[in-house]
Amino acid sequence: MLQIKKMLLGTAFIAVAGSAFAQTAQPTDAGAQAPAQVTPAPQNLTAPAPTDPLVQKRNANAQANAEYKASKKASQQDLKAANKQAKEQYKEQVRNAKINKKADKQTANDELKSAEPNGPQNTNLQH
Repeated sequence: MLQIKKMLLGTAFIAVAGSAFAQTAQPTDAGAQAPAQVTPAPQNLTAPAPTDPLVQKRNANAQANAEYKASKKASQQDLKAANKQAKEQYKEQVRNAKINKKADKQTANDELKSAEPNGPQNTNLQH
C-alpha cells in the first residue's frame, strides 16, 4: 500500500512538472521572430506572522535588544560629546588662570620695584 502511494505521488509530481515545463517552453521557428516576452511585475512575498508564542517571544526579544543597543549607542555618543565639551572648558579655565597668575605676578613685581628706590642707600650694612 505504501509503495502504491509513493508511485502515485511520483507520477503526479512528474505530470505537474512536465506540464509546467511545457507551458514555459516556447517553440522557435528558424524563419519566424520570437514573440515579445512580457515579464511579470515583481511581487513582494511576505511570510505570515508566526502564531507560535516562542517565535513571537524571540522576535520581540530581538527587537527589544536592537532598540536597547541603539539607545545605548546614542547615550554613549552624548556622553562622549559632554565629556569633550567639559574637557575643553577645563582647559580654557586653566589657560586663563595661568594668564591671570602671570599678570598678577608682573603687577606685584612692578609695584615692588616702584616702591623701592633704584639702588641701595647704605652700602655699609652687613647682614
